[in-house]
Amino acid sequence: MSLYSAFSGYYEEAFPLREEVIGFLRDHFPEKGSAILDLGCGPGHYCGRFQQERFSATGVDLDEKMIDAARSRYPDARFECMDLNRLETLSEKFDTIYSIGNVLAHITPGQLRTLLPVISKLLHPGGHWIFQIVNWDYLLTLTRYTFPVKPLAEANITFHREYEDISEKQVTFHTFMKSEDKLLFDERLPLYPLRSDDYLKHHSSAGFQPVGLYADFNKKEYRKNTDSGAIYVFRKKRPPSELP
Repeated sequence: MSLYSAFSGYYEEAFPLREEVIGFLRDHFPEKGSAILDLGCGPGHYCGRFQQERFSATGVDLDEKMIDAARSRYPDARFECMDLNRLETLSEKFDTIYSIGNVLAHITPGQLRTLLPVISKLLHPGGHWIFQIVNWDYLLTLTRYTFPVKPLAEANITFHREYEDISEKQVTFHTFMKSEDKLLFDERLPLYPLRSDDYLKHHSSAGFQPVGLYADFNKKEYRKNTDSGAIYVFRKKRPPSELP
């Protein structure tokens, strides 16, 4: 069983829907009824909210238990169990595509370079591509990083996350959940860090225009040497025939 399957029942408690994320993303949807795509949707709470707000929401995630939970709780939205490397099987176009929660760190730089043209193909011209990751510029100056422990409502359960063996090539993502002294799960996964300059370079090569780079969803200024998140906003370039 994967980390995300084992954790699916606790996900929304540990990572609840945040209004500042909703507002940030909604600002990049052109109008009600817009088609949006959530990459790595987890249990679907953002898709469910946007569907309630009369957007056309689709969520994809690799984990079957996450998708089952999303379909059960938000039946009006569309959810697909899918690897990011199979996005080309989607036939429709979207006005905005987003990915939050450090999902892109789970794919290699080579897979990212392959993925970006697919995302561009799925976007309408002028559409936005938004993703959230950690600030690798800062974390790559360290060898280890421990996140604050997340206590869960169920008695004595805590969720732990650590980055171990941090290097330019790969980072070990160690997660575990404990009930008092008993381990409920314990897993290590590889992550693939990229510095902000590399993300910008790869997106430029794929035909995206940079719109913004922020430290959080309140649009705090991004600084390479600060412990923060990193929210990238890009726009798919319009063809010359559509320019004013």
